[in-house]
Parts: sequence; structure tokens; C-alpha cells
Amino acid sequence: MKSPGVTIRKLHQMKRDRQPIAMLTAYDAGFARLLDRCGIDCILVGDSLGNVIQGRDSTVPVTVAEMAYHVACVRRGTERALLIADLPFLSYSDTGQAIRSAKRLMQAGAEMVKLEGGAAVLEQVAALSRLGVPVCGHLGLTPQSVHHLSGYRVQGRTPDEQQRLIEDAAALERAGASMLVVECIPDALARHLTGASGIPVIGIGAGAGVDGQVLVLYDVLGLYAGHTPRFVRDFLSGSASLDDAIEGYVEAVRRGRFPGSGESFGD
Repeated sequence: MKSPGVTIRKLHQMKRDRQPIAMLTAYDAGFARLLDRCGIDCILVGDSLGNVIQGRDSTVPVTVAEMAYHVACVRRGTERALLIADLPFLSYSDTGQAIRSAKRLMQAGAEMVKLEGGAAVLEQVAALSRLGVPVCGHLGLTPQSVHHLSGYRVQGRTPDEQQRLIEDAAALERAGASMLVVECIPDALARHLTGASGIPVIGIGAGAGVDGQVLVLYDVLGLYAGHTPRFVRDFLSGSASLDDAIEGYVEAVRRGRFPGSGESFGD
């Protein structure tokens, strides 16, 4: 049984208090223990495991069974942080499938599930919310749609794209989403979404004007596979230990020192 720690209510209070939320990914019990003791608020078992654990070119091949396995591993190493799990590619294409997929990840130990998309997933978000499953939305660059987006590209550059993202964010909140991740969008747009939202908005490559930050753990430790995105910072370089690196990330997020201007995207 998880000891009292970070809850959804606490995250919402952190938004109101303007206390930045620190989130990282983890995929096993050992790293989950490290993140938990170093003060991470939320641990995301991301389908990014397809890239950093399995060595694949995208997250598309990751299955619900693989996600459930890694969620169970991370659950065993987590006592305090809120545990969030990605619903993988096409595991929530309709309401029934979304419920079945979420059930498997929640029973493996997740406390919230994350899914990508806006208007296309509103029914799924509403259905999960009604059944007591906390949902985190994900807008902007959505890695499961990498082929449709023609690669890993910054989103929200044009007025039409910005308006769509603003509308999608509001619709996800109305449907019952408890949190939102925005990825690779201009700093000003992310700031606008955060101010307009009643739920915490967590950024990755979305500037400093959001309620919190998330990165892939392997990137924070300098274990890059191929191209290094501009929004990534190696916190292990110059640190005396893994603990120091993770604590350095948490402190940088809390004090508004990460991301810097060179780690964000302008209009």
C-alpha cells in the first residue's frame, strides 16, 4: 500500500499556489525508488520505453501488456510520487477499448492514465472520468502520431493550430481530464493554455510558463539516443551522484531555472 504522498488534489493545490510540479519518467523499480526519494512529484511510466528501453524508432509498437509490466515494476519502487501511465498507441480508439486498457494499467498500479489527442478522444476521457479513472491529456507534439505529423516537429506555430490547441485543452478539461501535458509548442501558447486552464499543465519543450515540467529520465542522465532535443538538459554532468542529478532537476524546476530561454521555442 502506498504511503500518503502526492495526490491529484495536491497537484491542483500546487497549481493554485504556483509551486512548480516536477515529473520524470521511470520504467523499473530501482529508478522509481531513486526518483521517489529525491522529491519527484509525479512518475510517468511513458510509452517512451519503446525508444529508450526497447530501442525502437517510435512509441507506436508499444503494447498494453508491455506497459502493464513496467507499471507494476515502477509501482513496487514508488511510495510517495503519483504514478501515471501512458495508454499506448490505438489502445483507446473507442470507449470500450479505453476502459479495458485503463483497467489493466490501473490494476497494475497506475493512479492516472495519460492519452494523446484532443477532440478525437473526448468521449474516452469522459467515460474514464465517470468511472473514477483520473486522466491526463496530452496535446501538441503527440509521439504516437509521429507519422501523421511527418516527424517530431514543433506544433502550434500557425494561428489555426494555436486555436485548435486552445479549444482542445478547454474541451479536455470539460470532459474531466485532471491534468494536461503539452509538448513542443511555443512558450507563449503554453503560457496562455496554463493561464486559461483550471487543471495543472505540465510542459516538455513548452517553456517555463507552465505549472510543471516533465522529461524522459534517460535524457536527464545524458543517455541520449541519437538527436538531442533543444529542451533537454543533462543534469548528471557535473553531479556527484544520480541522487544529486535528480535533486538538481527538482530544484531547477522548483526555482524556475529549468527550462531556460534556449531550451524553449518561440513563436
